Amino acid sequence: MKVRSNQMETLQINNLRKAFGSGEKRVEAVQGVSLSIAPGTILAFLGPNGAGKTTTIKMIAGILIPDSGTVLIDGCNPDKQRAVYGRVGIVLEGSRNLYQQLSARENLEYFGVIKGLTMADAKVRAQELLEFFALTGKANSRVSELSSGMQQKLTIGVALLNRPKLLLLDEPTNALDVESAEEIKKLMRQLKVEGLSILLTTHQLDVAQQVADRVAIIRGGKILVEELTSSLVKRFSGDFYKIAFEGALQPAQVDGLTALGAVIEEQSLRFHGDADTVYAVLAALKPTPVLQLSKGDSDLSSIFLKLVKEEPAC
Repeated sequence: MKVRSNQMETLQINNLRKAFGSGEKRVEAVQGVSLSIAPGTILAFLGPNGAGKTTTIKMIAGILIPDSGTVLIDGCNPDKQRAVYGRVGIVLEGSRNLYQQLSARENLEYFGVIKGLTMADAKVRAQELLEFFALTGKANSRVSELSSGMQQKLTIGVALLNRPKLLLLDEPTNALDVESAEEIKKLMRQLKVEGLSILLTTHQLDVAQQVADRVAIIRGGKILVEELTSSLVKRFSGDFYKIAFEGALQPAQVDGLTALGAVIEEQSLRFHGDADTVYAVLAALKPTPVLQLSKGDSDLSSIFLKLVKEEPAC
């Protein structure tokens, strides 16, 4: 199921801008966003609600027209060559647009014809995807009889029917059980090896850290950071601390620790900072007993919280 690839970036967006409303109600949702994705790579596009992720994705997918800036898909400008959108597969959160009373095979064949395949080609492609997704044993089962994980696989399969170069995946593991989520992560890695470029959006930052080659974080319509996942984690690990404590925290302690940027977990917390921050966190913990203070590797969740909570530069 190899996806053809070359040295050209599969997706290039340059200085995208989009505003809504006018006058005092004008909101600049996206302000000069530039990104690129090479063949066979996964870019995690992350940001808090209202940051501009969805607007950016809709402009890439052709659902919204940018006020300015350019989108190139596989080197082509979709404004001039609308057919290039056929090289994009889209799976939006919660949008399992499958016919519940049709079988897995029938869904793939039906949507294959809708996407322009002949019936003969749709049958061949459906069989290829059923095998790739390990769904041959459920090929003739109704979608309503499939697990959530299997339905998500089938939804991604529909997006891949016309062999796209770029796959937009929005919250692909949301609401799945642990086993199903692991299967979807494995699937993303397989698709990457096959040469597909994936733009992943997710609020499950552990998923992003495990599968993404690169990370882009957006806040207030602007890209805060865009770099290799490994280098981003390494860069922030130098000032990352963990504290294990005993007992329950009082509301005032929680407020004080949160104000210092600490992420509180069960019987532990983690935070970024220098020596002064460490002493401030220890002071905020009093009189709760501290069991261990350690300096360790950061993770994408703590980096994300640190970046999106920082005051924007003037």
